[in-house]
Amino acid sequence: MEFSLSINVIKFTKLYVFFSIHVKKSEVFIRSKSKIITGRFAGFFSIIGNTTLFILKLWAGIITGSVALVADAWHTLSDSVSSVILLVGLYVSSKPADKEHPYGHGRAEVIASLFIGLLLVLIAINFLYESISRIIAGETVKYGLVAFVATSISLVVKELMAQISFTASKRERSKALFADGWHHRSDAFTSLIILAGMILGPYIWWVDGALGTFVSVMIFVLAYRIVKDSIDPLLGETPDKELIDTINKIGNEIYHGELYIHHLNIHRYGNHTELTFHIKLPGYYKLEDANKITGRFIKRIQSELNIFATIYIDAYNNG
Repeated sequence: MEFSLSINVIKFTKLYVFFSIHVKKSEVFIRSKSKIITGRFAGFFSIIGNTTLFILKLWAGIITGSVALVADAWHTLSDSVSSVILLVGLYVSSKPADKEHPYGHGRAEVIASLFIGLLLVLIAINFLYESISRIIAGETVKYGLVAFVATSISLVVKELMAQISFTASKRERSKALFADGWHHRSDAFTSLIILAGMILGPYIWWVDGALGTFVSVMIFVLAYRIVKDSIDPLLGETPDKELIDTINKIGNEIYHGELYIHHLNIHRYGNHTELTFHIKLPGYYKLEDANKITGRFIKRIQSELNIFATIYIDAYNNG
């Protein structure tokens, strides 16, 4: 009877481990699919919206003879490029790990975010050049009702695109979607400047160039933030204080002594995160006992934080 019970316990344990592993895999798969579906919605909505706005702005620019609106129309069409980059990045990042990429393809999304950030830098440079040139040349802005309506529609639609991308980025923790959101918002700023120029232009001739200069500096700052946030995961990061405190808390719960946790480094690959750090144990400790401690430590970190940890053991003499 006892022997039969032991066999059943072993079978149940194996079954539990089997289902635990596959549930974890399923959770990662679902998170990955959720991100790419959300990203596809934001990306396709952006492409359709930008193409529609391009036609509207180009038509308004031709009707009114406004060079600024025609240029802004082509600028809006170029935004579709960033949306294509976003879709490609999310698609590649959703691929599972393989022999050539054992940590998955999650950093493709970070690279996509970097491209969008660099594209924002180019937009800011071009915008700044045009704004300063307009001030130097003493150009005034003259628009009609058609241009006013087209620009107002563009402002509302581009801010809507930005909100969709920001909401999706928070839900999926996606840097690429966040960067794409700021790309849309930079266009909303552009439309706002053109509207301000329409209203104030007849009274203050230089207002369009001055506002353009101000917004291009803002775009530079945003682009710097996006590029920096994209580069940091590629180079490797130091964990934030909250994560370090959590790691120390777990360490104190599994070992009744000081582990001297140090040299923490974190590497993010999209949905997959790797953490490496060192601990110190007494030199007289048996290797088997040390492995039990690190094993429990690694399992707790993975189950509670969804982080895969590698722990290095340093020996110290407490005598």
